[in-house]
Amino acid sequence: MTKARWLGLGATALSLVLVITACGANSNDSKGSANSPSHSKAGSAVQLGITWAGSQVRHDATLAALDLYSKSNPDVTFEPTYMGFDTYFTKLATLSASRNLPDIMQIDTGNLMDYALRNQLADLSGGIDTSNMNEKLLSAGKVNGKLYGIPLGVNTITFMYNKAAFDKLGIQVPEKGFNWDEWVKIAKETKPKLEKGKYFMMDLSMATGTTESDKYEIYQLAYGKGFIHTPDGKFNIDRDTYIQFNKLFADLRNEGIVPPANVTAGHKQNDPQLDLFMNGTILVQREYAAAFPNFESVHPGQFAMTLVPSASNAGGFMLPSQFFTVSQNSKYPDEARKFIEWFVNDKEAGRALTLARGVPVSKPVLDDLSQTLDATAQMQIDIIDRVATDANSFSSRPKGYGAWTDEWTKISQAVAFDKMAPEKAYDELKKKWDEIIKL
Repeated sequence: MTKARWLGLGATALSLVLVITACGANSNDSKGSANSPSHSKAGSAVQLGITWAGSQVRHDATLAALDLYSKSNPDVTFEPTYMGFDTYFTKLATLSASRNLPDIMQIDTGNLMDYALRNQLADLSGGIDTSNMNEKLLSAGKVNGKLYGIPLGVNTITFMYNKAAFDKLGIQVPEKGFNWDEWVKIAKETKPKLEKGKYFMMDLSMATGTTESDKYEIYQLAYGKGFIHTPDGKFNIDRDTYIQFNKLFADLRNEGIVPPANVTAGHKQNDPQLDLFMNGTILVQREYAAAFPNFESVHPGQFAMTLVPSASNAGGFMLPSQFFTVSQNSKYPDEARKFIEWFVNDKEAGRALTLARGVPVSKPVLDDLSQTLDATAQMQIDIIDRVATDANSFSSRPKGYGAWTDEWTKISQAVAFDKMAPEKAYDELKKKWDEIIKL
């Protein structure tokens, strides 16, 4: 097993392809309610409130893990509440406002900073063994130097490519991937060989969905300018790099190497007919490793993954699929820490969870499960191995980031359709950041 093989993935095929459902539950004879998490004590027994979001498979696996923990720790029971992602964060915000957060809660990279800065999360810097986790993964759980979130899985950004088409074209992708100059050179050499209506790669300068600013972010990282915000949430888009990036893709559109803006605008992710990568219109796209099973299930053996392009620096990064956090007001912070320690590091917990929360973050746990993983999971682990070598350290996003990326989408489309100059777009993005992300 390679050095970084222990790193967890984000949501795998198991959780990606299942319908997210909202439901109530009971575990350890304790009925869950989305509005009434508790942390109570009867005699010497401790009951921990715990809440999470996900698919039914995740719900069932997590409940099984809770039952297993209580069998080994009979003084601890749980009051679980869980639901689908569509309602989860609204419910959590309500509990936050009423200061009735459960002891343990699932939080993601989009809202960890918000809860931490409002002093609603306990510092987990001590009391949980994180020695088997990659430090660059752990960095995403830190705010102002304190560890508030324990990663439960890891995902990574990649360039996914049509390997079957590349093989026919004689394009060999090296283990370390290509740098930006090499990708552009190959793209220009390949364009004359493609059928009409086919393009080499995705137009990374144009967002078609939500939270797609990372299409640019990998470029800025590669040129050593960092993420588009600082670890404390300050605006960090480099103006010259942003303009250079947009001019590069304007040239690639004009040369027919990426699709025209109207074609890109019709892209619909994961739709076999309208997804430009899945339907063969483009050969390369930016994607996350956790999405690989979706493409593999439609066209088995056709696709592969490589590192995103480099320049003076690596362009790649890893990020947690989700965290477990502990409420600052928990009456039982030590018991909560002890449970999270078990959840991420115990082999029996790993067997109960399998891949419902991604591949385990602990090396011993993943070693224990590795013989059961299929080829698709192994390919995801392999790309994480390669990214991990020189990955940029990811920081969780500031409050309002999701709303700001909606503005990114609109502004990026205006630039691609020649309705706005990149220089003006940069100014608008900075203005919207200052309006939406108030620090």
